[in-house]
Amino acid sequence: MDQAFFSSLAERLPALDPGLATDEAAHRYAGYYGIDFRDRAEQHLGRIDVDGFSVATQIWKPPVARGTLLILHGYYDHMGLYRHLIQWALEQHYAVLAFDLPGHGLSSGERASIDCFLRYQKVLDGVLEQALRWKLPAPWHMLGQSTGGAILIDRLLHGPLPAELGQTVLMAPLVRPKQWAFSQMGLKLFGGFVQQLSRRFTDNSTDQAFLDFIRSQDPLQPQVLPVAWVQALERWIPRIESAASVAHRPLIIQGQEDGTVDWQHNLQVLESKFTRPDTFYLPTARHHLANEHQTLRQQYLDWLAPRLAG
Repeated sequence: MDQAFFSSLAERLPALDPGLATDEAAHRYAGYYGIDFRDRAEQHLGRIDVDGFSVATQIWKPPVARGTLLILHGYYDHMGLYRHLIQWALEQHYAVLAFDLPGHGLSSGERASIDCFLRYQKVLDGVLEQALRWKLPAPWHMLGQSTGGAILIDRLLHGPLPAELGQTVLMAPLVRPKQWAFSQMGLKLFGGFVQQLSRRFTDNSTDQAFLDFIRSQDPLQPQVLPVAWVQALERWIPRIESAASVAHRPLIIQGQEDGTVDWQHNLQVLESKFTRPDTFYLPTARHHLANEHQTLRQQYLDWLAPRLAG
């Protein structure tokens, strides 16, 4: 499928209303990314309008569910890349709600950019309202990969939290990226003159098939790094690092070969903000845990399953 198909699909997404029928184009999209699970759940793709953005949102609602998993993807990602976690959640008898952040996937907004990280919180508010409208079963477990984890960290520290909240899962969570001091120096040197840089793909997973797919077969992959996003991150980091501690205990999954985030620093920050975070380390895993090699995924999913089941 080419970029024109996905652009057309994004432009004509219907409002995500209960009872929405999913059309053939949506099925083609889901089939391309391996997230067509109509054989086990009602599946709906639509948009919600939040803070000036059209936010692509998708729901999988099985006939019987013991809770819901809300998935927040990472930077440069989109919900189409989260088939492993969606399938696992459905197998565990959870409903699933996933959405594309502004500037990502099928959502509107400048590609891979945001002017303020607090806008992500407004989008999350809109998504949680949809979970209520669709009467998704509680508890609502929220899972965030990298930037998705950063959004959930902010929510835990500053609220508000839904009454239906279950566990919060932070996968390779972002507080500071790797070599952040060097990035700040670059901002000072080039921030006033350069609006965006070319994206540099990294080996952020040990699953070579995934790396090949995002580099050459995924039409929804942004190809730039907007300076505005990095500037927004620079303003957001002090908000987290200076926040008061709270009585929450998130579940953290962290690869120790992660070369994307400064995970040693980040986990120190999280240990100071939360009450004894429950952390699972994967010595050989890299950053993109949602798309790590199957053997590594199975290790953390086996660890996670009983913690969500309670």
